[in-house]
Amino acid sequence: MNIPAEFNEIRPYTPEELPQIYEELIADPVFRTVVESVMPGVPFEGLAMKMRQCKTNLEFQKAFFYGLLWDLVKKTANGLTFDCSALSDLTRNYTFISNHRDIILDSAFLSILLIDKGMTTVEIAIGDNLLIYPWIHKLVRVNKSFIVKRGLNMRQKLEASALMSRYMHFAMKEKYENLWIAQRQGRAKDSNDRTQDSVLKMMAMAGEGDVTERLKELNIVPLAISYEYDPCDFLKAKELQQKRDDPYFQKSPEDDLINMQTGLYGYKGRIHFQTSACLNHELDELKEHNLPKCDLFTAISETIDRHIHSSYRLFAGNYVACDLLMGDNRFTAEYTEEEKEHFENYMEQQIAKVDLHNKDASFLRHALLTMYANPLINYLKAAKG
Repeated sequence: MNIPAEFNEIRPYTPEELPQIYEELIADPVFRTVVESVMPGVPFEGLAMKMRQCKTNLEFQKAFFYGLLWDLVKKTANGLTFDCSALSDLTRNYTFISNHRDIILDSAFLSILLIDKGMTTVEIAIGDNLLIYPWIHKLVRVNKSFIVKRGLNMRQKLEASALMSRYMHFAMKEKYENLWIAQRQGRAKDSNDRTQDSVLKMMAMAGEGDVTERLKELNIVPLAISYEYDPCDFLKAKELQQKRDDPYFQKSPEDDLINMQTGLYGYKGRIHFQTSACLNHELDELKEHNLPKCDLFTAISETIDRHIHSSYRLFAGNYVACDLLMGDNRFTAEYTEEEKEHFENYMEQQIAKVDLHNKDASFLRHALLTMYANPLINYLKAAKG
């Protein structure tokens, strides 16, 4: 396929480029160390030979990530389920826009779930702030990621957004790929998931026609991701206190690495992914209202939020957290005393993991309760319409 050169710095590697990238990864001692820690007892030479046999990105994903991720589910979760019954045509390609719980696993789990439905995996929007080492930068592009550039000035950001939009439309129309993008930059630390208008504005910079026609070209599908337990919850609470105590606090690359590792290997309980229908019909309806462009983007964001919120899978901990946060017993019918005790013990264990010299246990507890209560609060608001 003839891919425009303007996408070279941000797009996934092509099958023709893979052999050279494999050799560079295989020769990287840091990559080898990481692989041997993830797959102990498996000879690296055998893995290198297996890599060289993968002719496409999808073959690589199926040969390595598919099995590793399902093994990870077995070790760190109590099941991973997927409901895409709202999609009327699984042969089409879609842009899945979801709430963002885990740096790595949101898109990774979606890909293995799509494989099990006979669909292709997603090309993944990933921020370059996470590409800490050269081997990570290479591996994510083998794994069908396209790069979102961060830390730019206003002019550069506009140019990068336009380029990314053009690439997404190209990947959808010419490559026939599924895409995944988070509804906002970074994870919502309080789990109050809201779609940023800026994400939609970027997506609508390319394409043909007006805003709704451009967005329709991407076949947007809202996706709700629900974790019973977020292994990074204590790290998110810690960051919230750090930002409270220092308004200029910024996470370091090492912090991002710790978040990625904790998200991968921490306990998650039950995990559920659920899609809504493709938004194209609702975009046509919104177009009929003749809203000013700014109001139109807000209306589309709110539509996506409503679909995501109403598709959450709720667990006992969400109800317990809401009751504890509000100081009442509104949801006691939704959990047992044993489940409440278990959740409260879990909270204390997570707070104990926070390593701050000026640790504010009361603030951290409130932050954790808010994280687990917000999905229920938003679900109830969405249910009311």
